[in-house]
Amino acid sequence: MRYSHQRELILREVLGRTDHPTAEQICTSLRAECPRLSLGTVYRDLNTLVEIGKIRRVSIPGEADRFDGVQACHQHLWCRKCHRVQNLYMPQERLQELVDGCPDIKAEDYTMTVFGLCSDCLAAEQSEG
Repeated sequence: MRYSHQRELILREVLGRTDHPTAEQICTSLRAECPRLSLGTVYRDLNTLVEIGKIRRVSIPGEADRFDGVQACHQHLWCRKCHRVQNLYMPQERLQELVDGCPDIKAEDYTMTVFGLCSDCLAAEQSEG
């Protein structure tokens, strides 16, 4: 793959964040450093970085895709109240057992996203009621 300064900036941005940014958030953040950066370029480079395994895509139905630079095995929580995505670390063996328990398929990869409340929103909801 050919070197791209903009792709390097995008990769650095994703790796430096823990908030699972969208392409728009990445583009907005990088425009100060690279004013001519287009949203189309950001999308193309994010797709390339996902394809080559440098970052992960986090898809939430009805929401813009988010991007994650953490390569360690983990899953995600999407908070229905604050709309943040957080990393969840759970025993890989238990998830693998669930996948292996599905008959008549050959799973090559999987991700899991939990939909619910993050700890901050849960605490706020419990203190209200």
